Amino acid sequence: MPTRLNSSDTGFIHQLQKVLAERTGDQSHVVPVVTDILARVKKEGDTAVFDLTAQFDRITLTAETVRVSPERIAEARRTCPPDVIKALEHAAERIRDYHDKQKPQDARWEDAQGITLGWQWRALQAVGLYVPGGLASYPSSVLMNAIPAQVAGCERLVMTVPTPDGKVNPAILVAAELAGVHEIYTIGGAHAVAALAYGTQTIAPVDKIVGPGNAYVAEAKRQVFGIVGIDTIAGPSEICVVADAKNDPRWIAADLLSQAEHDPVAQSILICDDAAFAEAVCEAVTQTLHTLERRDVAGASWEEYGVVIITDDVNHCAALIDQIAPEHLELAIENPDALAAQIRHAGAIFLGRYTPEAIGDYIAGPSHVLPTTRAARYSSGLSVYDFMKKSSLIGCSAEGAKQLIADAAALADSEGLGAHALSLRLRDH
Repeated sequence: MPTRLNSSDTGFIHQLQKVLAERTGDQSHVVPVVTDILARVKKEGDTAVFDLTAQFDRITLTAETVRVSPERIAEARRTCPPDVIKALEHAAERIRDYHDKQKPQDARWEDAQGITLGWQWRALQAVGLYVPGGLASYPSSVLMNAIPAQVAGCERLVMTVPTPDGKVNPAILVAAELAGVHEIYTIGGAHAVAALAYGTQTIAPVDKIVGPGNAYVAEAKRQVFGIVGIDTIAGPSEICVVADAKNDPRWIAADLLSQAEHDPVAQSILICDDAAFAEAVCEAVTQTLHTLERRDVAGASWEEYGVVIITDDVNHCAALIDQIAPEHLELAIENPDALAAQIRHAGAIFLGRYTPEAIGDYIAGPSHVLPTTRAARYSSGLSVYDFMKKSSLIGCSAEGAKQLIADAAALADSEGLGAHALSLRLRDH
């Protein structure tokens, strides 16, 4: 049974924090395995990558076959169902349009003392896109990871996707083509992350690695951070639905299950101010589960980690939502904009009864790569900004420099940095 809480109960916050923390299991056994894989790839390059791929994915690769050929991409387009290609094209168009509007602008000005200041934005040069593989992989994730990088202007987009037994969902390759991916390699796991970070004889290294993966992939990204940039350490998916009694319980049940079906340790949370309606939703969840292909996964998630919270008023629960800091937040209430304006911590906010989280997973426009496990307290969803960096601009004329040198040199003296002070005072003549 899902956990039931009432926000007016004594000790509610402590109970909520305990429930939120229960999914963070011990992953210490992963660390030494990943450390060994990274060290091996760093030392052996292609040899280690190909050996590990044979071990885990049961395929034999060489320097000539590890990269997906144009012919294989063309074949994927021929075998991919036309309605899927049409949907991918529609989604790609919307995702690209949304991220085009995010591109930051350069700036430059001259201040009152005649000093030129400003900044300029430049795209990262090479980005690695990790995509989970196999026939159950998600082409939507290719679009959501690659298109923001493409819009930012990255020169080289490199995708790794495991192909167990040589099989890959053709929609993955079609999505990569639509998103402008330049290189695709049929490798996965921690060794793919290592190849992207360190480079091998065949795969040139990248500057940043993004994309979801299993515990081994997440740990590999953690360990190579600093050698390359990463987007985030992703945890299991989660959704928080705030709903009043004017909703159809079946809609809310389906929304809760849309994330539960991802993973047995995904978390679905319902916040409601009507206990009878909350019970109707729980009843609808039970009924809906029987209709789902992934009922075992979704059922395990709902039973172990589902949460139902009864609160006094769903229109005034911003503080409660901020405690949860959910990856996905649905506001299925009468005036969602008013509540959204009060919320500080949420990865993505879905406004109103007709905006299910699933529409954001595929086609709304913003990237569905979002902060999990309360990381929305300090981070944002993937965007153009993740693939760009800002350089400060500073320019002094002879006269302008003289107005700053005395104070700058005094600060250098106070810090005991004589060369700093000298480099300043030599120009004060």
